[in-house]
Amino acid sequence: MLAAERRDHLLGLLAREGKIVAKGVAADLGISEDSVRRDLRDLAAEGLCQRVYGGALPASPAVADFGTRQTVTPDGKRRVAATAAALLRPGSALILDGGTTALALAHALPSDLACTVITHSPTIAVALVDHPQAEVFLLGGRLFKHSVVTCGAAAVEAAQNVSADLCFLGVTGVHPDAGLTTGDAEEAAMKRALAARAADTYILASSEKIGAASPFRVLPWADISGLITDAAPDHPVLDRLSAHGVEILTAD
Repeated sequence: MLAAERRDHLLGLLAREGKIVAKGVAADLGISEDSVRRDLRDLAAEGLCQRVYGGALPASPAVADFGTRQTVTPDGKRRVAATAAALLRPGSALILDGGTTALALAHALPSDLACTVITHSPTIAVALVDHPQAEVFLLGGRLFKHSVVTCGAAAVEAAQNVSADLCFLGVTGVHPDAGLTTGDAEEAAMKRALAARAADTYILASSEKIGAASPFRVLPWADISGLITDAAPDHPVLDRLSAHGVEILTAD
């Protein structure tokens, strides 16, 4: 089989089954595992898959820069945001992560809602300037320009001195095997620090992130209260998560 044919076969397998097991592909095609791994390295370099131990998973399209991500499934993000906003009660204190879905949630908050919003995103803080009843606490630190959020030791230390009723986190990948993932190690650490300061943590995940994976794990499933997504309720990934006890909140 030619290299181009192997490439098409691998991409088709990834689309159909949501993962590639290098050993199984090598046996099916009668080639070495080293050949499969080289093909996967090439695909990963093009952003077409996320390599994991033993094979590969679909790469998340949500690892692009902030401006590009704003154009990806905006309607789905608005639906996810509306479902998340319905969980809030007057007087709530919430931790709001950065990212485009979190920004949609900031826009979805009723302008007269009395609440406290703690965020490490300057973009979120600015979006809430016109909410007179919302107290906004902006956590400082090194600005991670890719996602327009603060990260690093100073930001983590600041997070350790706050607490909230709810935390809403964004991720770039939601996969039954890889878990909840994102594309940067420091950003993943910051998300863990934020989640640790809330009574309940919900994951905001528009449909393009379901079944995808990124390099760095954020949280184990046991540490979240629910997953809010606009993906179809019968999505096979959601079925697997539900079977493992993850509460799925479907955005209308």
